[in-house]
Amino acid sequence: MRIVPQETDSTPSELQDPSDFLSTGDMARITGNSLRTVRFYEEAGILRPERRSNGGHRLFSKLELERLRLITNLRAAGLSLDEIRVLLDLKEKSSSPVAASLALIQAVDHQLAGLEERIAVLTHLRDEFIATRTMLKDCKACTDTGFPEACGSCEKLAQRELPASMRVLWGLRPSGADSETKRPNT
Repeated sequence: MRIVPQETDSTPSELQDPSDFLSTGDMARITGNSLRTVRFYEEAGILRPERRSNGGHRLFSKLELERLRLITNLRAAGLSLDEIRVLLDLKEKSSSPVAASLALIQAVDHQLAGLEERIAVLTHLRDEFIATRTMLKDCKACTDTGFPEACGSCEKLAQRELPASMRVLWGLRPSGADSETKRPNT
């Protein structure tokens, strides 16, 4: 996941000088996106060029650069293009500041709840992978000629509580309480 940092050295009101505008290539380079991605976002209506150069090239304001950074980060966080579009359009589609604020608060709260869930899953997976990596260091030093079948009876692995990722990736059967298949109550 790539996070695109936000710049804070200029504001949209400073965009009077033509040199303050960015080409599609500039937008892609600065954010680490491809030209194709920037063009796709423009075609999807979530990026809007401010104007065109004399040569017909699209020119974007620095506000659109900030918008692209946000879009890039939201995509990296797992939001769909439609979810992003809804967030970006809420203010424009609202009838008043109160309606816009309430709608955006509700949308942001919904996204925060989803992010919290994803963070919990990612934290659990990270912890499992850390434990798996530690165990695999022992496996890396294994000299048992019965590999891979001997892994199921390895004393070093039997002495540890194995995370599910280790069992699955190393092809080991669960033991004890983990080996029971849990069935939903019906």
